[in-house]
Amino acid sequence: MSTSLDHLKASGTVVVSDSGDFASIGKYKPQDATTNPSLILAASKKPEYSKLINQAVEYGKKHGSDINSQVDATLDELLVEFGSEILKIIPGKVSTEVDAKFSFNIQLSVEKALHIIELYKAKGIGKERVLIKLASTWEGIQAARILQKDHGINCNLTLMFSLVQAIAGAEAGAFLISPFVGRILDWYKAATKKDFTGADDPGVQSVKAIFDYYKKYNYSTIVMGASFRNIGEITELAGCDYLTISPNLLEELQNSNAPVPKKLDAAGAHSLDIPRKSYINDEPLFRFDFNEDQMAVEKLREGISKFAADAETLKGILRAKVQGN
Repeated sequence: MSTSLDHLKASGTVVVSDSGDFASIGKYKPQDATTNPSLILAASKKPEYSKLINQAVEYGKKHGSDINSQVDATLDELLVEFGSEILKIIPGKVSTEVDAKFSFNIQLSVEKALHIIELYKAKGIGKERVLIKLASTWEGIQAARILQKDHGINCNLTLMFSLVQAIAGAEAGAFLISPFVGRILDWYKAATKKDFTGADDPGVQSVKAIFDYYKKYNYSTIVMGASFRNIGEITELAGCDYLTISPNLLEELQNSNAPVPKKLDAAGAHSLDIPRKSYINDEPLFRFDFNEDQMAVEKLREGISKFAADAETLKGILRAKVQGN
């Protein structure tokens, strides 16, 4: 009997695993996988991944002139080692994140992305199997523009909470964007003291608005809904290009036989009355329009800080190992 996960895939949605725990990924047969510092931090605490950490530490010790550069080298290598192991399990691409501390620096974001691609290349993995994850700041979007246009490196714009960010990301030629669903829901629940379900979920509405805009104006950038709180949010977005889903929610979908009808329709978007806007060459307009969305401003700030903090925690663990403690 077909499962809800089968039905979701049949709706045209490509299922992506949102996890650094590659031991659990293969079970659900996703096309792609996404990682971030928070997921890698969680996975790194499991004993079965100690070998990867030790390998990364040995690499870092040989690739840095001081302890800080050794730790940075260790972290980059660890992210790529996790990505490389994941690519042995999935047929598609893995997303690897640029350190969130570079979210407001175009040049350093580009340089870090190129370095990550070189680390994959050293392991025999071509850039066509890797997505570089960048925060959807003005600078992150411009870095994606450079990487896509000048280097042929595909990017995943993450921490996306607004149509303003999405429009700029499509204009930048990003391969894929990750609009967050659950974190938007979290903000509205806290702000209104109300609960939202189904099509009334503001996170679901945000992704649908982005999906409709992209299909209306024939952008090729993939819309990948992310950050889900429950399977109801997932099933409301059946038909979205991609959805990246945590293992616990993939398990729920696999254990259910409930039908998952297609909800998002690319063909139907063409007839919608949606005004066209442009931001990619107008930084003041981008910043003003983005600033008008309190939720998006707060959640982007929070997301960058959380990813950066988790990266620092992970570096602390690696620093102790590099120093032999």
